[in-house]
Amino acid sequence: MKRVALALTLSLLLPAVTLRAQDSLPGDVYPDSRSRLPLVKPGDSDEPARQVPAAAVANSAGIQTMGAALGRYGYRGGNVQSDSPLGLAFMQFVILATAREDDQPYEWSLHEMQAVAVGLNPAEIDVVRNRKPLAGLPENEAVVVKMAHEIFAGHQLSSATYAEGLKTFGQKNLVDIIGLMADYSSVSVGLSAFNQQMPPGWKQFLPLPFTPPGDIYADSRSRLPLITDRIPPDPDFAKPLYGRNPAPVGTGPAYIAMHAAAFPALLASAGRLTIDLAILVTAREHDSQYDWTMNELAAVKDGLDPAVIDVVRNRKPTTGLPENDAALIEFARELFRAHYVTSPIYSRAVKTFGEVNLVALVRILSQHTREAALLAAFDQCLPAGQKPLLP
Repeated sequence: MKRVALALTLSLLLPAVTLRAQDSLPGDVYPDSRSRLPLVKPGDSDEPARQVPAAAVANSAGIQTMGAALGRYGYRGGNVQSDSPLGLAFMQFVILATAREDDQPYEWSLHEMQAVAVGLNPAEIDVVRNRKPLAGLPENEAVVVKMAHEIFAGHQLSSATYAEGLKTFGQKNLVDIIGLMADYSSVSVGLSAFNQQMPPGWKQFLPLPFTPPGDIYADSRSRLPLITDRIPPDPDFAKPLYGRNPAPVGTGPAYIAMHAAAFPALLASAGRLTIDLAILVTAREHDSQYDWTMNELAAVKDGLDPAVIDVVRNRKPTTGLPENDAALIEFARELFRAHYVTSPIYSRAVKTFGEVNLVALVRILSQHTREAALLAAFDQCLPAGQKPLLP
């Protein structure tokens, strides 16, 4: 009887406790920026002299994004691998920890070869590859693995682990590490969506179940045909580090991106509501409260059907939805849950949107995967007074 009474008492108190938790901020969150990063003040960066909270840069939909503001906290962007004082081998370790969480064999395999080439200990790589106890790693690498797992598997970085990262690396280096993780998680989305494989004769180093796919082109080693009339520019980091693009010719994220429609073309053909839906399903699959809430408000204003929003929010079956909505939701759900898209789901998406628009939509999914990682890592809270819209 006492247990029943206690349970009833707790159930009556729970809504009030939840409300107070929403209205208060965690102890490691700044009240002005409402994140773990301090408010940017005039003179703190090369940006225009104005105060900018962590999430106060708008994306194409007019929503504030942390990703766009990260440079104001010292993120080195495309040069982070070569310019970080933590060293090239350590930054390769960061990429490997991310690729392992995403089960991304192409990204892992390329960067394992690069990591070994620049002196990373193979025994340390093996700990990450086979998910062995972290006792076999130096302390700084163990912190990276813990952060990657919490961000990408749990979609939330605990205060304790964040504090450990801050103590180990300092804010500027921690921003570089988390920014690099977010960048490569974003890259993984496109590689997995289009089933990018290593070229023949190149070893795949991740211990994942593997069946030779039947829907990839022999020359591009992906679901997209090889582009032969132009070559993508090398990434910023490629020539200083390797003297060339490390990706095998015809493969990788740069070639995949060349297939995409430009954003205005995607907007004109697929429509704003399809883009809104792509953002929302990404936010939902990453349990990203900030990205979901701010973009749901925008999507409702744009006219996205509340019934479609409800299916995504509550992870309901897509039965009965319009085909373009159902195809996009099923595609994104499988991609984010399995880190892979089966041939039937992929074929349905291509039939619905066309190849060019599908690549552009996957870029939207990729961008908001990056956003979700940053928002989780830096615990970006909603604006004061804004009700959270994810359950």
